[in-house]
Amino acid sequence: MIWRGILSGRWVGVVVAGLVTTCCAALRGQELPKIICSTTQVADFARQIVGDRWLVESVLSPGQDPHLYRTTPNDVEKVSQAKLCLENGWHLEGNDWMGKLAADAGKPLVACAEGVMPLLLTAGKEELEIKDPHAWFTPQNAAVYVRNILRGIIELDPEHADEYQARAELYLAELRALHVWIVQQVSVIPPGRRVLVTSHDAFRYFCEAYGFRTAAPAGWSTGEEIGGGITPAKRRESLDSIRQFGVKAIFVETSVNPKLIRELAREAGVVVGGKLYSDSMGQAGSAGETYIGMMRENVLTIVNGLRP
Repeated sequence: MIWRGILSGRWVGVVVAGLVTTCCAALRGQELPKIICSTTQVADFARQIVGDRWLVESVLSPGQDPHLYRTTPNDVEKVSQAKLCLENGWHLEGNDWMGKLAADAGKPLVACAEGVMPLLLTAGKEELEIKDPHAWFTPQNAAVYVRNILRGIIELDPEHADEYQARAELYLAELRALHVWIVQQVSVIPPGRRVLVTSHDAFRYFCEAYGFRTAAPAGWSTGEEIGGGITPAKRRESLDSIRQFGVKAIFVETSVNPKLIRELAREAGVVVGGKLYSDSMGQAGSAGETYIGMMRENVLTIVNGLRP
């Protein structure tokens, strides 16, 4: 009698409406087109544009290294369900793993770094000239990524182009504000102290934009593909930079084994100034779980470590 009373009249309507809403939401979720991204940064850019119209997933989890990543059967399944694939490009994804996944599944692929003015690197025994793939480390370059993603999405869903463009414009304004803020923050570090030593050479675009010198013992890549590996020459170069410029602190990266940097710090007599988000953003719920969040936290960590 009690349950019949509770479920009578308007209460039945409320319960039924709730069940219908839940079921419809589940069905909508199943029908949403999917974007599969190689890295967490690219996935965040895509989410800023599509809102709730697409499901966006990253192959890499927070903290994983794109240079070393090896694809799994689960990745193959994810890409097979995608309508669009996004990658950084320029050899960031070691051995072109994202390009191979997309090609094998016959899915369209956007290389987000295309259109950035590249910094060039000499890599490998043959001293090949290649493009530094870590281009997202300035807000100006991140804006190029956003525009490339926007074009790829609109091509597949022109019906909602105005909505995507509106979201992108708001995010681009946030990136412009981020750049201004970074300039203000790093201004407290004297130019002579702007030397950034990290696990691998992921920060050259940031350093070029904001007046830092850079030295990293592992070169531009932590992997075994072009440019990967730690050489005695790179290690000496890093130590020389630390000593020559009187660096107070050097930094580990969240996606790279910290052992080498800690060894360098001991050898050079400096401190480890903290962790920087590099090839991956932070875990969900962390301060670095978004691109703007990771950039903000990186800048604060660098400023706290290097300021007089």
